[in-house]
Amino acid sequence: MANIEPNPTLTQAADAFLSHLPPEERGKAQAEISKLVRWLGPARHVTGISPVDVASYGELIVPSAVKPLKSFLAYIWKKGLSSMNLAPHLRARKAVLKAAAVWQTEQAQATLTAQGYAKLEQELSNLKEQRSRVIEEMQIAAIDKDFRENAPLAAARERKAHLDGRIKEIEAVLNEAKLVGEEEATSRARFGDAVVFRDLSSGKEFRYTLVDPREANPSQGRLSVASPLGKAILDKEKGQVVEVAAPAGTLRCRIENIMRADERGGPRT
Repeated sequence: MANIEPNPTLTQAADAFLSHLPPEERGKAQAEISKLVRWLGPARHVTGISPVDVASYGELIVPSAVKPLKSFLAYIWKKGLSSMNLAPHLRARKAVLKAAAVWQTEQAQATLTAQGYAKLEQELSNLKEQRSRVIEEMQIAAIDKDFRENAPLAAARERKAHLDGRIKEIEAVLNEAKLVGEEEATSRARFGDAVVFRDLSSGKEFRYTLVDPREANPSQGRLSVASPLGKAILDKEKGQVVEVAAPAGTLRCRIENIMRADERGGPRT
């Protein structure tokens, strides 16, 4: 069994957890835990993982992934590696995706930050390069005239179909996207703002930028306005206390500061 260092990284904690599992359970658990570690950041320390991180990751997973992930989160708590039990904050994506779908239906025109728009443009460029390489692979594989058992050709076609779908999706978003601009001054939290809030139960402070669901990633400090916490913070003012229903109970947070996401100066007043 792997030894656990004080204040380990997620990678170290995951290795320790997986080492104690029976071989028949390790394979499936490793696949799901590796995804979680990559998403949150392999070098992040366990003590830096918040309930918001865990709940937001739940937006991306299917119900079958919950059990091994909860076991891992419960393990790091029982081992004293985390000051709180994060396991109850993880739940399958069904309810959250429904909320995001409603938001996106209401907001057919995506509202993106300049950073989010640039990120999508870069992804689109990368996807088109990948598509060109896949087409070359298809041409090489097609030299084999026996298409019935041409596995490389079938795999290349599948990748191309996936790339085509994602390219069309991004192009549609970019064509209709509205960039967050310099709208009239307001003291309320809105798209593109960086919001600092304090978890009143733990006293910890967190900072997130409010973004469209299409560019959300809490591990990078980008919180979807379609998430329960994002919806609670949106349009609120500095000093207000917001409450969010979570699987582990009600989360109460106070908004400490609201800043422009691209602002270099002090807080917005």
